[in-house]
Amino acid sequence: MGRSYVVTGAGRGVGRAVVERLLGDADHTGRVVAIEFDAAALAWVEGHPGGSRVRAVIGDAGDEAVAERAADAAQEGGTLAGWVNNAAVFRDASVHSASARTVLDLVTANLAPALAGCTTAVRRFLAAGTPGAIVNVSSHQAGRAVPGCTPYVTAKAAVEGLTRALAVEYGPRGIRVNAVALGSIRTERYDDFLDRQGADGAARIEHEMALLHPLGRVGRPEEVAAAIFHLLSDEASFINGATVPVDGGRSVLARDPETRDPEAREPETREPGAQ
Repeated sequence: MGRSYVVTGAGRGVGRAVVERLLGDADHTGRVVAIEFDAAALAWVEGHPGGSRVRAVIGDAGDEAVAERAADAAQEGGTLAGWVNNAAVFRDASVHSASARTVLDLVTANLAPALAGCTTAVRRFLAAGTPGAIVNVSSHQAGRAVPGCTPYVTAKAAVEGLTRALAVEYGPRGIRVNAVALGSIRTERYDDFLDRQGADGAARIEHEMALLHPLGRVGRPEEVAAAIFHLLSDEASFINGATVPVDGGRSVLARDPETRDPEAREPETREPGAQ
């Protein structure tokens, strides 16, 4: 039997790209279980070329009962080897206009799926006596806050803390826990956002995104999937407790009004009488 994996928030975007990347490793992957709250988003599973190697579980990734069902389905198809916590809720709120309870509920909505996934995965790895890898999907916002996104920023910072805590506690038991901190990624949600801005607005945003990411563009879901695939693999066997930026350099860029164009030549200076 091959290795099996669970991916949350797998209906579209990064989550689906991770599922497809894992299924592409046919020599090692037994089954990939995709958890998604929106049943319509998993319609692609039916008739997928992967056949029984991919299974859909509909439900809230923050519900331990849903996570347990996914773990059962994964273990029916192979040895549970990895778990990817990608599910997220994108809803903004600020404390001056929303109640503390509303903000806390939104923090929980983003933290609970990672906690439920980690809890289930760790327990299954320990019960089976097998090593395993967990990858939590975080964001550059965990370290660089965006105004108006308090719940998301707070939750992602907590996810990175959870990653470190579990890596330290369960590393001696053969369980690695890492995170990837994403920059802006061109998902369906990103494209829908641009479509709502109109041609001029979309062009302005695309230009700003190019400035924010030193590679001059936003990322692609398959690029994130490749990084996650590596962290799940044996090639990353000594990586534990890390948060890996997958952001095109966004988190290390310092924008400054004195920034110079690297293509521009410095003005020549000559000493008096120099030839």
